[in-house]
Amino acid sequence: MKIAFAADPLPGFKTYKDSTYAMMVEAAARGHSLHVFQHKDMAIVGGKVVATVQRIELTGDLLDWYRADAPENHPLSAFDAVVERTDPPFNMEYIYATYLLELAESQGVRVFNKPEAIRSHNEKLSIAQFSQFTAPTIVTSDERRIRAFHAEHRDVILKPLDGMGGAGIFRVDREGMNLGSIIELLTKNGQRTIMVQRYIPEIVKGDKRVLVIGGKVVPYSLARIPQAGEVRGNLAAGGSGVAQALSERDREIAGTLGPILMGRGLLLVGLDVIGDYLTEVNVTSPTCFQEIHQQTGFNVAGMFIDALEELM
Repeated sequence: MKIAFAADPLPGFKTYKDSTYAMMVEAAARGHSLHVFQHKDMAIVGGKVVATVQRIELTGDLLDWYRADAPENHPLSAFDAVVERTDPPFNMEYIYATYLLELAESQGVRVFNKPEAIRSHNEKLSIAQFSQFTAPTIVTSDERRIRAFHAEHRDVILKPLDGMGGAGIFRVDREGMNLGSIIELLTKNGQRTIMVQRYIPEIVKGDKRVLVIGGKVVPYSLARIPQAGEVRGNLAAGGSGVAQALSERDREIAGTLGPILMGRGLLLVGLDVIGDYLTEVNVTSPTCFQEIHQQTGFNVAGMFIDALEELM
């Protein structure tokens, strides 16, 4: 297959932990050709979605890890599969990219994850569709609602709907210290909608990333454990990652959501679970492939390419 990855700039890859790199290594080992482009490289020309694309070959070196041919313009329909792996922020440029990729689909391109599904599944808000698995949660920009929720639950987490890597997450305990300032900051004085959840004490044991590929559950999660004094387990926020077998509850959550999300065109999903509660549904560029593989021997990238091949 000719696989085109819509990804962030290659020089910024941290190959020792990058999940997109792991996908590329697995695909290349099976004889598939690798091509890359960025969202900004796409255009509509003559009604066709085209992109400035580079073919790459992997060197096996983690530092000088690829060689790239000269960029060439190609219709995206020239590729067997386009794999969307661009990191958030999920801003308007990202949304415009999903529109272009959706048009490319109408021209015969197979895109994973499906652009419409990416656009329709806000990674925070999507949990509301599966409220049987969530801790008490509200989504609002109204200060009175937020204060009432805090008064009821006493210990809460507040976070923006468009954050990544743990950015902008605050905990307010029963003392209510700085609650007003945090509400003003996150809601921009009532102009921006945020999420507020009851604090889940099990965060000290890790924010578990549970991967679902092709509707099937990866048998290990990566528990991202907060560093001392933090409530965020995100690796980008200094958390440490520990791979572990799934709990019965993890399997229940992932087993329920997996087929539903696959049916919507989401080949790869990263569910975030704290304790027994679903907290996020990640659909843009879920990670943790390499950490799980390195610690357990389970080849997550192999499972992903298997699923991709089965659909082609």
